[in-house]
Amino acid sequence: MDIYSVLIQPMLTEKSNEKRESEQKYSFLVKQEASKGDIKLAVEKLFGVNVTAVNTLLTRGKVKRRGARHFLSDKKKKAIVSIAAGQKISSFEDQ
Repeated sequence: MDIYSVLIQPMLTEKSNEKRESEQKYSFLVKQEASKGDIKLAVEKLFGVNVTAVNTLLTRGKVKRRGARHFLSDKKKKAIVSIAAGQKISSFEDQ
């Protein structure tokens, strides 16, 4: 899989920011077809850091309602990437 198409976007929530600051863990939305190896390779190549672990989770689509119609939102795959101590990804840091 192409490393530029693995990562969709970073997740910037309060919980992910706390994990980033305290535990050196960064969160991303990734393609559903991406494996842990693909995610590790993409983060290492794109940001120039050493990845120590990759945890992934799938979230199911939620039931949404618009008027009398019901539909499911899309499923998403998230990746929580741990990097080596002392390293940072500069795009996540405050300017």
